[in-house]
Amino acid sequence: MCTMKKILILVCVLSVLATACHRKTAPSSSGNGKLVTETGYASYYSDNLVGHSTANGETYSATKLTAAHRTLPFGTTVTITNLANGKSVTVRVNDRGPFVSGRIIDLSKAAARQIDMIGPGVVKVRIQYRR
Repeated sequence: MCTMKKILILVCVLSVLATACHRKTAPSSSGNGKLVTETGYASYYSDNLVGHSTANGETYSATKLTAAHRTLPFGTTVTITNLANGKSVTVRVNDRGPFVSGRIIDLSKAAARQIDMIGPGVVKVRIQYRR
């Protein structure tokens, strides 16, 4: 294999490792599964997606508290906390994504507004849900 291909493969592997999210699982105090915490970056949907179908077949609305996650089952309730200001919002997963490296969740515009991420667009967050 040529040196350039080896370097490209190494860069890809390091990129995946660098953007992997940190997960912690703690026992649930309520008995409804384990509390899972992920830390990483969140972004929010662009206005040009309003009215398009989400992965679960719903129509995307910027005014509803919804989100896209790569693997969580549709309907999962997730609490997102903006680590820069401590503001939180609870959303329901109804779509797949984000498809940008280094991001762990995409929020609806209403959810992004509640945690003050409209200006920056991408913020570091903690997400929590029960598995």
